[in-house]
Amino acid sequence: MKEKVLDFLSDLRENNSKEWMDQNRSRYFEAKEIWLNEIEKITQRLSKHDKIYENVNPKKTISRINTNRRFHQNKPIYKDFFTCQPAADDYNGGLLFICISPNKSFIGGGLWKPDKELVEKVREAIDYDGEKLKSIIEYTKFQNFFGGLAHDPDKLKTAPQNYSIQHEQIELLRYKNYTAQRSISDLDFTSSSFIDSVEEAYLTLSPFSEYLKKAIHFND
Repeated sequence: MKEKVLDFLSDLRENNSKEWMDQNRSRYFEAKEIWLNEIEKITQRLSKHDKIYENVNPKKTISRINTNRRFHQNKPIYKDFFTCQPAADDYNGGLLFICISPNKSFIGGGLWKPDKELVEKVREAIDYDGEKLKSIIEYTKFQNFFGGLAHDPDKLKTAPQNYSIQHEQIELLRYKNYTAQRSISDLDFTSSSFIDSVEEAYLTLSPFSEYLKKAIHFND
């Protein structure tokens, strides 16, 4: 059944136009419904670990298929991926993110493109106890599953303002996006064990998420 999701997204990638979408609208709704059903299973599984997932509406965890082209007219009209961010508007959540796209799927979490205030809060936490974050991302299970922190295209080349280049945690302080990410193959996604993999990702990510959430809510 989940193969239909990948088939639709693959065809959309090759035929990204309003005319094609209008002709294949029923396929879109079918693929979307399959994904929503999968999200419901995911949140049910995660609710065993955190009650915040008990009453999640799957429709509120996904992004729109239409691309926002207001400032980027050269972007495709439609996204060739489905997403799930089950606690998108709540930093008390697991900071989990799933992206499904043919040959490009991944699961991860953390803070991506956070505002300046959030970045500063994380840096303050690192300044205070960066060894804890370092131990979390260097933990064997975290390394084996995620490979450490994900590449940050916005990472500073020098020290951030108000921090010394000699700071013992300067490498962590240079980050502006604090995320971890693992690729998902098409076979992984369509397999019956996909939800098991999501649960494993969530549990492996939890100490990292907890560190970031405490940083975000410190002094709140």
